[in-house]
Amino acid sequence: METRPRRVLIVEPTPSLAAAYSQALRKDGHALQVVDTAPAARRALAEAPADVVLLNLQLPGGNGLDLLKELKADAKAPQVVALTAQGSVQMAVDVMRAGAVDVLLLPAGTERLRQAMAAALAERAKVLEAAPPTAPVEDPLGYLGFVGTSPAMRGVYRMIEAAAPSKATVFITGESGTGKEVCAEAIHRRSPRAGRPFIPINCAAIPKDLMESEIFGHVKGAFTGATTDHAGAALQADGGTLFLDEIGEMDLSLQAKLLRFLQTGMVKKVGSEKAEAVDVRIVCATNRDPFAEVQAGRFREDLFYRLQVISIELPPLRDRGDDILLIAREFLAKYTQEERKSFTGFSDEAEEIMRTYAWPGNVRQLLNVVRNVVVLNDGAVIQPFMLPPPLNKPTMIVPPMLNDPRWAAMAGPMPFPFTPPPAANLAGPAPGGTLGGVAPSGFGMPPMAPAAPAPGGVSVGGARIPGVPAGATSWAAPIPLDDAPAALESDPNPERRIRPLWMVEEETIEEAIRLCQGNITRAAALLEINPCTIYRRRQKKRATA
Repeated sequence: METRPRRVLIVEPTPSLAAAYSQALRKDGHALQVVDTAPAARRALAEAPADVVLLNLQLPGGNGLDLLKELKADAKAPQVVALTAQGSVQMAVDVMRAGAVDVLLLPAGTERLRQAMAAALAERAKVLEAAPPTAPVEDPLGYLGFVGTSPAMRGVYRMIEAAAPSKATVFITGESGTGKEVCAEAIHRRSPRAGRPFIPINCAAIPKDLMESEIFGHVKGAFTGATTDHAGAALQADGGTLFLDEIGEMDLSLQAKLLRFLQTGMVKKVGSEKAEAVDVRIVCATNRDPFAEVQAGRFREDLFYRLQVISIELPPLRDRGDDILLIAREFLAKYTQEERKSFTGFSDEAEEIMRTYAWPGNVRQLLNVVRNVVVLNDGAVIQPFMLPPPLNKPTMIVPPMLNDPRWAAMAGPMPFPFTPPPAANLAGPAPGGTLGGVAPSGFGMPPMAPAAPAPGGVSVGGARIPGVPAGATSWAAPIPLDDAPAALESDPNPERRIRPLWMVEEETIEEAIRLCQGNITRAAALLEINPCTIYRRRQKKRATA
């Protein structure tokens, strides 16, 4: 039998009535949330399922009866108590047929409201008994604050559901911005402790000399500045959940005290000799590799294994596929409403950019990007040029060899601008196989040493140029632009000089990586492309090898 307070969503457009309902129901210990429109009710239920919805059928911009029918289409939906100012018998019949537990005529008295709520909660209890509370919650957008339906996230949701009823400690890992605090709060909200406090502490944001006081509390006079007694986070979370975020930043000396607290369940305030018993469920998180931290001696091994009873790893956003677009669309709607803009969606090109971007800052970065676009732009559809850097930078790959005018003579006019090489490059071959003593490099790279000739061509700037005999060590002579057509006409097979663009791009990328001594990030910066483009190409090449 659940001990948590029942969650009640009040959908009421009139602030005075909403306040009156809240005051009446809060006395019974219910967890309340108030919204004033049907779309806001849908978002609230997507973020946190309710047990009962107190619904005014006369809503702005939408029919409350339609929302009632929509809610009751799902067998696991919350119970609904309807409120209406229209006292016709036919209205009452329609509402009850749609699935409401009761219909109250406005203005509803306090006792009548509480009776209807008790009946709704009794029906809800029957539903919960028929469906185990640990059954995964299905939602078209996500789950308890998360947005996303990818296989990786569904696995996380199942882990949360399985871990929530227990008192066992949970260790959450994942990159910064993946939603570790959202995960911790979801565990709390799905647990029997949901009606008790959820207290988060960011171990990276508090100075180490104050951390002990923040967690365990202090008595007056314990240290300079301690002018009053302070109940630490552990005491504040008594009966609930204590979330220790970025626990890898905690000082080793405090880690020993935390271990002692976990083993005994006793809290001793700074400056006090008295120990107090608390009932707290610990959830912790870090964006570091905990095993590496233990091996490096920065995290106590005994504490780590005491905390890691249940381990949940949150996937990075780049591994969540179309969740990227689900999150972007959901928060575009939210921020558009907040900023009173008129955006309705993203263009196909903008969505493709967002879907293929690596998102090193994960969900936090994506939300900031969406908000940036909404605040700084106007329109109906978000276009690529509206995206902030680095998403709005072009990813055109320009091979270094294209900076050589003789390649331009063979390949024809360039479809995009390029920077001409220095004048010395046009002076013809120089000793050592370079052009005028300067090796063509492109992209602002330093001059390169001549590369060994490759089979079927000669290497210029590290890239093999087709159509040049394999034994050649340099170009015989530059082809004057005026004579280029004649030179091509004298070639019995000029098309052999043309190579697939993907092959040119691949060789250019690999050469850039070689010149950067394997540093893919540096190579991508010089090529002016995203590093994930290189990783994706290499992965695809390995898969087809």
